[in-house]
Amino acid sequence: MAKLNYVFTSESVSEGHPDKVCDRISDAIVDLYLSHDPQARVAVETLATTNQVVLAGEVRGPDSIKADQLVEVARAAVKDIGYEQDGFHWEKMDVKCLVHSQSADIAVGVDAAGNKDEGAGDQGIMFGYACRETPALMPAPIYYSHAILKSLAEARHSGAAPQLGPDAKSQVTLRYVDGKPVGATAIVLSTQHAEGLDQDAVREIVRPHIVNCLPQGWMCDEANLYVNPTGRFVIGGPDGDAGLTGRKIIVDTYGGAAPHGGGAFSGKDPTKVDRSAAYAARYLAKNVVAAELAEKCTIQVSYAIGVSKPLSVYVDTHGTGTVDEDRLSEILQQLVDLSPRGIRTHLGLNKPIYARTAAYGHFGREPDVDGGFSWEKTDLVADLRSAFR
Repeated sequence: MAKLNYVFTSESVSEGHPDKVCDRISDAIVDLYLSHDPQARVAVETLATTNQVVLAGEVRGPDSIKADQLVEVARAAVKDIGYEQDGFHWEKMDVKCLVHSQSADIAVGVDAAGNKDEGAGDQGIMFGYACRETPALMPAPIYYSHAILKSLAEARHSGAAPQLGPDAKSQVTLRYVDGKPVGATAIVLSTQHAEGLDQDAVREIVRPHIVNCLPQGWMCDEANLYVNPTGRFVIGGPDGDAGLTGRKIIVDTYGGAAPHGGGAFSGKDPTKVDRSAAYAARYLAKNVVAAELAEKCTIQVSYAIGVSKPLSVYVDTHGTGTVDEDRLSEILQQLVDLSPRGIRTHLGLNKPIYARTAAYGHFGREPDVDGGFSWEKTDLVADLRSAFR
């Protein structure tokens, strides 16, 4: 039997966190290629440290895109995040580009040819999840962790909080009663700040953002609000800690409240099922919950490299479902073609929509009019309800 009374914690990191800087650069490069060729193949990793950025990976796209353009994309991403510090500056940093052409062996196994449909870009398992804890049908701890940092970033970019730096982390611990979140028992917020700003001053700057992001009455007591617990956070970003693409996969998904297959998202074009199938699984799970067929839903899909159809589609409604799970799996596969090509077509993924996903979570966001976050739509609800009448 599921435990109903407990506490659970999730963390988020800001766009200026070293790993998120790398995710942003890698996804900006994906967008560059897709804006020139919707069928481009991209797998690019980024390393960032003190005034150094290294780009590495494989691409297949227009020859007109040269290394110097990738370097400029990296600089533009860092500038937009807001790094103009001695140890990490968008204009002064050294950028090395080691990106090269995609392996022909991978291409021949994945590309469509003759009667063979396009296959998955790799083997793997991907998960999607949704629940009724928040309006976005996301687990509450990660949802509010993201919201706090996004609020601080908006204040920093607008000039309302000029003494804060780009690098920040949040952690929200919530108490659950009868399986539902009822309030915060502890909150941790660490944020980079200007020289001369003491811990109490930082606390007063960030407190309103925390209070305003949480539901009324959910704020923890003062003794359990930890703001910059080390007392000082002036040196931050890649100058303080090296960053790499793809190291924040739990932050990117469900904050540990649901399984993760292990594959990172950023830097990968949507033919890579690590990314596209995880989006599809979230899309299906969210529609199941939005259709009121379950209070929570986990979906797993699995693939083999070069094979188009998923090897398995597993649905778990955690004892909250009102319909048969095996039948639900069948219906979902009828509604959405879960081949790599089918997912990209259904969700419109061959677009430059990925840089915006690199911080504050890939899930629980509002769909954009240009197709961004299309996997957050709930347009399957009517069909799902109809199938179970």
